[in-house]
Amino acid sequence: MNFSAQRHNLYLLALTLSVTLAVGCATHKKEDKQIAALRIHLQSSENMTASQTVSVLRANPLAVPVFTDPILTEANLTGAALLETPGGFAVEVQFNQSGAWTLEQFTASNPGKHLVIFGQWSDKAIDSRWLAVPLISRRIASGTLSFTPDCSKEEAELFVRGLKNSAKKNLKNALQ
Repeated sequence: MNFSAQRHNLYLLALTLSVTLAVGCATHKKEDKQIAALRIHLQSSENMTASQTVSVLRANPLAVPVFTDPILTEANLTGAALLETPGGFAVEVQFNQSGAWTLEQFTASNPGKHLVIFGQWSDKAIDSRWLAVPLISRRIASGTLSFTPDCSKEEAELFVRGLKNSAKKNLKNALQ
């Protein structure tokens, strides 16, 4: 009898371990499937018909008129990273060749205007907002854009993870 009880405990241990691993793998797979949305709009003049005014920055809201259609989205991404900066962090996004050309074209022809960046890092509406409004001070030919987002570091980590997953999906679709 004692032998059978030990064997039963061994089976119970194996079952517990397999359930734990399955749950752990499911969580990991969910993180791998999480994607994020990125919309980069160009500042417009207030009297433009194809524009809307958005509120950017939560602490000191800034009303910025933007063109309704974004110039770049997560479909143009090849990578994303969360960078440590003095006093905080920044998000860096890398665009594919088409996105890099678009970024270069718009930054070269619109100095003094702003890029207005919208992000969404989950399927909940509360996890989306206008994140940044960097000033275009020069032509950006590298295809890389860095900005300091108006979000917590945890939100930025989720955002970057989702952008990386979007970039992987883009690469996979490009290879098919």
